[in-house]
Amino acid sequence: MMEVYLDNNATTIVDPKVFEEMKPFFCDIYGNPNSLHKFGAGTHPKMVEALNFLYEGINADDADDVVIMSNATESINTVIKGIWIDKILNGDKKHIITSEVEHPAVTAACKFLETQGVSVTYLPVNEQGTLEASAVRDAIREDTALVSIMWANNETGKIFPIKEIGLICKGLGVAFHTDATQAIGKVKVDVQDANVDYLSFSAHKFHGPKGVGGLYIRKGYTLTPLLHGGEQMGGNRAGTVDVASMVGMGWAMKLATSTMALAYEKNHISKLRDKLENAILELPETVVIGGKENRTPNTTLISIRGVEGESMLWDLNQNGIGASTGSACASEDLEANPVMNAFGSDSELAHTGVRFSLSRFNTDEQIDYAIDVIKKAVTRLRGISSSYAYTPSCHKSGL
Repeated sequence: MMEVYLDNNATTIVDPKVFEEMKPFFCDIYGNPNSLHKFGAGTHPKMVEALNFLYEGINADDADDVVIMSNATESINTVIKGIWIDKILNGDKKHIITSEVEHPAVTAACKFLETQGVSVTYLPVNEQGTLEASAVRDAIREDTALVSIMWANNETGKIFPIKEIGLICKGLGVAFHTDATQAIGKVKVDVQDANVDYLSFSAHKFHGPKGVGGLYIRKGYTLTPLLHGGEQMGGNRAGTVDVASMVGMGWAMKLATSTMALAYEKNHISKLRDKLENAILELPETVVIGGKENRTPNTTLISIRGVEGESMLWDLNQNGIGASTGSACASEDLEANPVMNAFGSDSELAHTGVRFSLSRFNTDEQIDYAIDVIKKAVTRLRGISSSYAYTPSCHKSGL
């Protein structure tokens, strides 16, 4: 049985080159970077190199800040709660704008702020699963403190009009944050071109280690830190830096954002994705949620009528394939995926999505194997589905 990992929007394998660069910082170069002796100072050259890779990867200006954090969730919470402290509790603002399809790190933080009296606008996506920049403009008020919109959706891969939204926010003097976790390493991310003030990312989404992420802060913008303690990261984030993970993230960024790497995503990974997607669409009553345009090259979210997403994942897992359900049942009430609802899916179809997300480590042979397994699984699951029935051709309706 072949093993095929098609859940790269959840996490990725650490690139072997990244792993090799991290190794010395566990047992050889192990000093605390804040210590004054040679053991601490010995970490500095590779830390500086890693920071340079991060700046270059997102085209940050030298005067901007890139803060090392534990993951994108911490990065996102730092921005949203920092804005709450600085501009709402200690200012005259009280409104935040986001979308209905953000990562739970954004949504949960905003829901918490609502319990504290903050007004939050959740903008709906259109039938293509993305957001109109004009909707952001129309929602901005005099008391708007922050706009937080994802760069690319984790379920559909849909790319949002970040540059246009950034221009709107810049023109109206509103701080703009984007969660670029699903964009880095898949499409070009340029903070200067996109007019973003804050940007969050996580290394394990682009073949770096888990447990480390980053926050970009544009020059002239400040935030009350989420964590208080030492003066690490220029006072922006207390706590001893995990040097090995920082080095790993830097190298992962370098490898993932090179011109060659992004071209490989666009020209090769997209073809593998399309091969898998088109084979599934040969089956009756299947649809790509949000359509095929304007999305990251590695992702597809497909709804297969009559097949519960969780049941499909079971069959795939039994055959060595890792994928993800698109039903996004984030709570026990089994609410359907808002992206699929926005697409116009009925309540049944909204629970039948399966997400396949590829990486540069997938092969043609793996995709061929996955196609065979998926088609057999659909046949089996539809055959036992109470919600999917075929009418025999010989049947004559009495209606």
